Amino acid sequence: MFQVLPPPPPVAEAPVPERSQATLEEVRVAAALTDARVQVDSSFTGASIVLYGAVFNPSPQPADVVVVVRGPDAPVRLVKKTRNMGVWLNSRPVLFEGAPGFYMTASTRPLSDITDFGQLRRLGVGVDHLRIDAPEEARTVTRYGVRDVVVSRLGDDYLDWRRAVIRLREAAALYATDPEGVSFVDRGLFRAEVKLPTVAPTGRYHAEVWLFQDGAPVSVSNLTLTVEKVGLERDIYEFAHRRPWTYGVLCVLLAAFTGWAASRIFRRD
Repeated sequence: MFQVLPPPPPVAEAPVPERSQATLEEVRVAAALTDARVQVDSSFTGASIVLYGAVFNPSPQPADVVVVVRGPDAPVRLVKKTRNMGVWLNSRPVLFEGAPGFYMTASTRPLSDITDFGQLRRLGVGVDHLRIDAPEEARTVTRYGVRDVVVSRLGDDYLDWRRAVIRLREAAALYATDPEGVSFVDRGLFRAEVKLPTVAPTGRYHAEVWLFQDGAPVSVSNLTLTVEKVGLERDIYEFAHRRPWTYGVLCVLLAAFTGWAASRIFRRD
């Protein structure tokens, strides 16, 4: 005897993820580095790294890209030559705390054409708006028997000393500004070049890729770059920092032995 069975229940289909209109119209930037690790040895003469990325901009409104690369912070100790009774003397050393060892900006246009002064100052973009840490009040510290004046943000001479830090770092190619350093190679695709000089400090670098539209930041991509010593240079560097007294004694002994050996070799009978 045959019996008609009811139809099987419909199989539930997996829900399709919805993409909202806001996601489809989101303006954002994505970026990457060709090499996120730079190795420094005795033959290091600098490095050139390409930063590339894409701009997702569904709207017809044009956008600008600004790249900021900042190296590890380190204290900066400066002296100023002053003339006293016809003799040029060094002033008391001034210590800046937290100045970046490397800093560069690259953009599609000059920064002043992309956004206003307030936005640049708030984001710390550009050497004119670079944040160089200093205590709120001037104080004196002693390091290795030398008294240093830690400059105050509120002091009258702070801006002069700050300009000196930037000027010296620019002369050493550690600070750089390129108003046309970001170029679009295709629709939405861009590239910029990060040039590290021979004296680039080791440590962790932070890169920010800002996307501006109508003078306002609408998206940012954060990247990390590591510059590290390798080989014998790294072993000596780590040994000197782990055991400074032992390293100093060995350097004195090596210098004394070198002097004694040279006197024995080149002595005159």
